[in-house]
Amino acid sequence: MVSRTATRLAADPPAIATAHFLAEADPYHPSANPDGYINLGTAENKLMWDLLEPVMTAPQSIHPSDIHYGQLYGTEPLRAGIAALLGRTWRARVDPTNLVVVSGATAALDIAATALCDPGEVIVVPAPYYAALNVDLVGRSGARLVPVSMADADGFALDPVALDRALHRLRHDGAVVRALAVTSPSNPQGQVHPAATLRELLRVATAHHVDVIADEIYAHCVFGSDRFVSMLDPDVVGGVLKADPNRIHVVWGFAKDFGLSGLKVGVLHTTGTATRAASRALAYFAPASTHTQALLRDLLADTVWVRRFLAESRQRLATSYRGAVADLTRFGIGYVPAQAGFTVWIDLRTCLPQPTYAAEHALWERIVGIAKVNILPGAVFGSPEPGWFRLCHALDPTLVHHGVARLAAMTGHARRSA
Repeated sequence: MVSRTATRLAADPPAIATAHFLAEADPYHPSANPDGYINLGTAENKLMWDLLEPVMTAPQSIHPSDIHYGQLYGTEPLRAGIAALLGRTWRARVDPTNLVVVSGATAALDIAATALCDPGEVIVVPAPYYAALNVDLVGRSGARLVPVSMADADGFALDPVALDRALHRLRHDGAVVRALAVTSPSNPQGQVHPAATLRELLRVATAHHVDVIADEIYAHCVFGSDRFVSMLDPDVVGGVLKADPNRIHVVWGFAKDFGLSGLKVGVLHTTGTATRAASRALAYFAPASTHTQALLRDLLADTVWVRRFLAESRQRLATSYRGAVADLTRFGIGYVPAQAGFTVWIDLRTCLPQPTYAAEHALWERIVGIAKVNILPGAVFGSPEPGWFRLCHALDPTLVHHGVARLAAMTGHARRSA
């Protein structure tokens, strides 16, 4: 007999993970496996291995402390290196004592939610939103995720006014709301939130006495013209009267910005005495390997390499994005313009026989099962309307090209563009 929580989690695995492993078990190869899957569903940066390989495969000087028990919330040298990096990005002083290093951003989100929420309490999230938040924020905390539609905004852009209305409604209905959660840059849309929008979001949170959880995992993956702005940027926090920085909790990690998703190292920045103590205690259940932390410590120590790597990554992401949207445009597939991240939010609404999530799911099954292209349906991202899908572009451009061509053939766009 297992617990209700375990039963629920086992019965409802994240759709992202399920689709990923299906596609990765039978991958496309132009000669060895031309009928294999093309995985455009998993948000991984596969463009940077040539620069990572020398660092990842170089001889490493190992010390006894690198293979024994370390601080369960992160070794001091790694936290110092992360603080220096994020301080430059956030344009703010980052105290390493406020960082909790754990086994991935998933664990960091889980810890933030569990530290803030009791079972049944609410976390509000603008929709569409990163699909795994359904598990990351509520799987262990027992909190309830309440999506708020951004459909009325251009390109589903972040709309603090809609969030304010939703918070008023939830309060009126008797819900206990603990936090607003936001991905910045946004996932799946790849939008960079302006400082003015984030200030309005913080004003709303402050007025309603709720915390903010900001997932900034793509902070260094901005390839558009707009500057990334953190929730902790002085232009945001300093512009909101009575804003409490102790109620802003930021998550970051090495998976996206450094293309190191398999190392599973994430970070939670939290400054409140109680939330920091609770987060450190919860880190006991999700510590990162001390050996992996030593590898990343040494990586961050070479600040010249880090600066060049992140700049080159942004350039390559810009190129891969331009190639993907050129293919989409050629086949007449609509999309929301992106400025950051690895994904494009594409519009297949005209391919649905009826505007329903059931029709979207049926289309997705055909795309995955017949076209053998893994993209993810909008329903798993809480899309306010059916027919939107997330497509990843941060991989071999030939794969992206073939994947979009298969998608266009399946949906009829190839015939329309002929």
